[in-house]
Amino acid sequence: MDDAAVLKRRGYIMGINLGEGSYAKVKSAYSERLKFNVAVKIIDRKKAPTDFLEKFLPREIEILAMLNHRSIVKTYEIFETSDGKVYIVMELGVQGDLLEFIKTRGALQEDDARKKFHQLSSAIKYCHDLDVVHRDLKCENLLLDKDFNIKLSDFGFSKRCLRDDSGRLTLSKTFCGSAAYAAPEVLQGIPYQPKVYDIWSLGVILYIMVCGSMPYDDSNIKKMLRIQKEHRVNFPRSKHLTGECKDLIYRMLQPDVNRRLHIDEILSHCWVQPKARGLSSAAINKEGESSRGTEPSWTPEPGPEKKSATKVEPREEARPETKPEEDAAQVAKQPEPLGLSSEQLPREKEEVPPQQPPETHT
Repeated sequence: MDDAAVLKRRGYIMGINLGEGSYAKVKSAYSERLKFNVAVKIIDRKKAPTDFLEKFLPREIEILAMLNHRSIVKTYEIFETSDGKVYIVMELGVQGDLLEFIKTRGALQEDDARKKFHQLSSAIKYCHDLDVVHRDLKCENLLLDKDFNIKLSDFGFSKRCLRDDSGRLTLSKTFCGSAAYAAPEVLQGIPYQPKVYDIWSLGVILYIMVCGSMPYDDSNIKKMLRIQKEHRVNFPRSKHLTGECKDLIYRMLQPDVNRRLHIDEILSHCWVQPKARGLSSAAINKEGESSRGTEPSWTPEPGPEKKSATKVEPREEARPETKPEEDAAQVAKQPEPLGLSSEQLPREKEEVPPQQPPETHT
């Protein structure tokens, strides 16, 4: 039977195509039982690579079945047919994804970004508390419901973290995700702490929310990595971001994994907590990193060496994957992006930086 006939027998009336890859596709459908539209991810086992079938698909199915959070896409049903097709019926992001939203409307105001980022961070805390990591956080994987609330989706790279005999989380060696959102340790092919990797991606996402552009140019990975390891983050002057917002982004885009914020520290940061906003810089430092060192929050880059970071957007890829800079392990193959295609975000016009640019961290 074709997909429409299979879905009809299960009580779904198939609708339009939402996205398609080499061995997976997403269709919209109307559920006669639920009385509303859903998304159906259809995976063809006959076309999928072995590592996906043996490792990633079982993980995704196991994790989707256990998650239940208001800011994570709901999974209503998972079933398989005798001809080797897997059907995953999920909540539909009726307002599209966050990348499309920002492309259309531009950067978010901080109050709107705060609401959406808090929803996303709450979803990540829920996952991390279950020792589940996403490992592919990006704007295309953040869907919006009818009220424009965030719904985290696409757990194709997710996994349950393992612990050693002492209870510490073991490092991951599978290098996956999108280069533009990948942490420096992943780009370098270093075994990494997967929860800490998720935090870097959160930093990139918040930057995109409030700036409408990418924090780093991933067209030159070596150059991007050098800038990241120097802990340089440029903010467009035209956005007039608050110090608290820039402080939070800067602390998430921390190349030192031992100093990068944890999810609980993000949720307790003064920018995320409206009642705590307006704290002094000393209070911000105490809340954010006093336990991790004494690195100053705001150290402008020296004027003569000041260079504006190129703002670039996620590029269309088969299934965006990080490829470590030189000799890291082979990247795991995954389905192509399903849903709205990734197109360029609005670019910030180059501006002449001031002598003492407050929007640059080093």
